[in-house]
Amino acid sequence: MASKGVKGLNEALRSLSISSQTCREAASHRIKPSIFTRSMATEVPLPRNTAPVNAEASYQPVTTVPLTIFNFPSFEPQRLESWSAKHLHLPLRRDILHLAVIYEGDNTRQGTASTKTRWEVAGSHKKMRPQKGTGHARLGTRQSPMLRGGGKVFGPKPRDFGTKITRKVYDLAWRTALSYRYRRGELVVCQDGMELPLPDEFTALVAGGELQEDLQRSFKARWVRQVLDANEWGRRNGRSTFITTDYRENLYEALNEEPNYGRALDIEDVDVKDLLETGRLVVEREALKELIQRHQSDLVTRVFVSDAALPRMPESGKVLVE
Repeated sequence: MASKGVKGLNEALRSLSISSQTCREAASHRIKPSIFTRSMATEVPLPRNTAPVNAEASYQPVTTVPLTIFNFPSFEPQRLESWSAKHLHLPLRRDILHLAVIYEGDNTRQGTASTKTRWEVAGSHKKMRPQKGTGHARLGTRQSPMLRGGGKVFGPKPRDFGTKITRKVYDLAWRTALSYRYRRGELVVCQDGMELPLPDEFTALVAGGELQEDLQRSFKARWVRQVLDANEWGRRNGRSTFITTDYRENLYEALNEEPNYGRALDIEDVDVKDLLETGRLVVEREALKELIQRHQSDLVTRVFVSDAALPRMPESGKVLVE
């Protein structure tokens, strides 16, 4: 029995040596990887670009944009000017516009709502009825908030709803709104002194005192409707906002009679929200330049440094074609 056990052990060891030798031979014999690879149907060799790279022909950002100056109300082009891209060609930033509109809305709230507490209501503070014995609920003074005419619990008091925003961010929002209008072709710049011309017959009748004020207002309203519809600035094409440097009597009075066609604003009454509300902006050239000069604090430094090259203010308004 012992000899059979030793014989079986020898055979097992011999088989293990053979299997290990076979594994070593298989490991030494490597299969080429190209046998198991297959080409994709959409595989295309990449083209070799042997053309020399020109550093001067690389991308350069836009520095100026063209701006056409029109005549009002004929809408005839008068000249072509070059304006800085930092003024009228900024990318759209909805977050900055949202901050500016919220800032303006918060600062226009009056915050004058006020109510009286029970300690501010006039009257005697004597207990109205005994604590017990009447069969009714317990009741204190006449100023109790539970009674009509009593004080208000947690009522509003005068407060300031105003919020703050960085001036540079606010100025950037102004130019972003103007750039948004410019990109969409909704910024119409007219010559200075934009006024609504009236017919000579109407002017003669007004000078002679033959027209009452009601007839004058109705005629101006009808006349401004015809002018805006002729230029496709009227109600069908979206209301228009006219921005001038000074009060224009005919234009302002006519648009006050027709608020559905547009509105006229002085340069001092314009906000960022006004630039985004209506269908288009019709601005005087001088008014546009004044708005940009007021809101470019993030472009021009106000710190004087001696013997230093300070950044120059972007130039706008250079005449290209006249």
